Amino acid sequence: MANTMLIAAIVIFVYVNLVHLLALLKKDNGLMDAAWGMGFILVALFTLGLADGLDARRILLAALVLLWGARLSLHILIRNAGREGEDFRYRNWRETWGRWFYVRSYFQIYLLQGAVMFLVCSPILIVNARRGGPLGALDALGVGVWMLGFLFEAVGDYQLLRFMKNPANKGRVLRYGVWCLSRHPNYFGEATLWWGCFLIALNVPGGWWALISPVLIDFLLLRVSGIPMLEAKYKDRPEYQEYQRTTSVFFPWFPRRP
Repeated sequence: MANTMLIAAIVIFVYVNLVHLLALLKKDNGLMDAAWGMGFILVALFTLGLADGLDARRILLAALVLLWGARLSLHILIRNAGREGEDFRYRNWRETWGRWFYVRSYFQIYLLQGAVMFLVCSPILIVNARRGGPLGALDALGVGVWMLGFLFEAVGDYQLLRFMKNPANKGRVLRYGVWCLSRHPNYFGEATLWWGCFLIALNVPGGWWALISPVLIDFLLLRVSGIPMLEAKYKDRPEYQEYQRTTSVFFPWFPRRP
């Protein structure tokens, strides 16, 4: 297990530093968003390649991570194509941090996200480091939970991208599709699929340690950099205030009457 963790730590450290260098050249720290999913793919492939053989669970989890990570990174690259400047979060930090921006961005954006990536990868590391029994009901449940989360994230991202690409929707709020069930269906999907990965990891010895993965993702999305930042950004818009009154913030549910 220690060797697997060390390999993952080295891969992530090298990877986030390469992304940081590229971001410096392009003056766009939003590259880290696009690099997020690919980082998990690298960890999954490196640790799988150095594991003591392949089994069905290792291949299954690697396939799920590959599908999720590739889709997410591709979506963000498409979303950011043609965008002028950085995402509003990084732009605000660039203005707020002043002359300390480059130092703080290295530690707060890249190294910190690298550390988060390492912790969220825990289901991958545990499964690739320790052998479990044959696939069973808990694996099937994990795949089902993962699929629910993946569908919400992928459909939510797709609907939002189409909405944003239409100039007629500038300044408006998306309120149809999965976005009428939750104000942040893509975040709900992200959180849910990691619970699925955790359930798969439970089938190997010490798999309960992987609980840190979905718990950390939930905390970040619900309390730190996900929902709070977006809710604050749109809080003064009358249409969004109406959206808040009628639509669940996170868990999908039927819309309420105005």
